[in-house]
Amino acid sequence: MSVIAIDLGGTKVLGAVFSSGGEILFRKTCLLAGASGEGAGEIVLGLIGELIESSPDKVADAIGICVPGIVYHEDGTVWAPNIPGWERYPLRSRIRTAVGNHARIEIESDRTCYILGEAWKGAARGCVDALYVAVGTGIGMGILLDGRVVRGHSDIAGAVGWMALENPFSEDFVSCGCFESYASGGGIGDRIRKAVLAHPDYAGELSRKPVDALSSYDVFAHYDTDPLAKAVLDKAIQMWGMASANMVSMLNPEVVVFGGGVFGPASRFLDRIRAEALRWGQPSAMKEVRFAVSQLPGEAALYGAAKLVIGYKIV
Repeated sequence: MSVIAIDLGGTKVLGAVFSSGGEILFRKTCLLAGASGEGAGEIVLGLIGELIESSPDKVADAIGICVPGIVYHEDGTVWAPNIPGWERYPLRSRIRTAVGNHARIEIESDRTCYILGEAWKGAARGCVDALYVAVGTGIGMGILLDGRVVRGHSDIAGAVGWMALENPFSEDFVSCGCFESYASGGGIGDRIRKAVLAHPDYAGELSRKPVDALSSYDVFAHYDTDPLAKAVLDKAIQMWGMASANMVSMLNPEVVVFGGGVFGPASRFLDRIRAEALRWGQPSAMKEVRFAVSQLPGEAALYGAAKLVIGYKIV
């Protein structure tokens, strides 16, 4: 059996041909290059066509798709906020028209695919209760409980960037949530820019770069030598720990896996994140849970998309 897996991001599409045993036989990446609406859809369909031609039998028995947003399973439409014109894009019907009726097609959110990939081939392998915290531009969480992925009533379960961790409420939380505004890649970048502007006499290393150009990459690069970078990142570490304590106390997973572009450079702080979580979390659950960094950096969602159609059924 030949399986096609697609990991659709906001700027690029990663695709692969998998064997039924989970081996990648061929892979390719395409840039979206700002494409929107049907233009983005054509790029996805074109990649699927190339992957089918590269498969052993030149036919796709099953296609798994990871989408960065919400999947409306009743009609196969999707909302991908980073792709203009994809508010209710009919992705399943477009793929069905392109490949015919013989192929099984499954579409799920990136949060679902992250945790499936990590439980299949990564740091949560063999677990039936596991969490995957994706920390990139934003923050989301994939949830596996009793061997089943939790999607929620409207496919929004795992939107932990909105977790309330700070008081009083700030207007900064309106657009992305409290946790995300402090501890996502975008949030860390925003915090360092505000910190520099709030200290007009600041003459540290980050002052040598235009404020508007500062990002989370600068914070990590100068953490050990710049006091503002250290303060911003120490707050993010505290937030990662507090959020983990809440997640573990509520869901009692075997493992919490951190992934995404920020982990990455934030992997060095995993022990500190766990120590912070231990201060806040339910003691028995905290003693039993493992903290880990993704073993599939950049590919967890791709493996999860394949797993959608290889030996797994979401209930």
